[in-house]
Amino acid sequence: MQIPLFESQIACGFPSPAQDHIERRLSLDAELIRYPESTYFLRASGNSMKDAGIFDGDLLVVESHLTARHGEIVVAEYNGEFTCKYLQITPTKALIPANSQLPAILIHDDTDVQIFGVVRYAVHTCR
Repeated sequence: MQIPLFESQIACGFPSPAQDHIERRLSLDAELIRYPESTYFLRASGNSMKDAGIFDGDLLVVESHLTARHGEIVVAEYNGEFTCKYLQITPTKALIPANSQLPAILIHDDTDVQIFGVVRYAVHTCR
């Protein structure tokens, strides 16, 4: 399904007159899903990534074919449960929440952690 995309940028400060014409059409599938065979969606739960702009109930678009790099937001399985955190590789391996009230998950050689994918987009509901 293709939805109208207005090419004009919208002011988030003072309002500006809107343009009445659509300059092209946009498919959210085409915009958000680059690799259908390795893309999946998850709903965020909790507040561990709030400082990264990921909130409870947000829709996460995750690509599983990507090799996760230091500093990227990943979906990982930790001790049998899924979690969304920043991946830290140096100086020590860890899964880091984007909430200073929560502890990091240190990854040791015997830690049961598997990276399932890299979060490419977070779709936030405003209403």
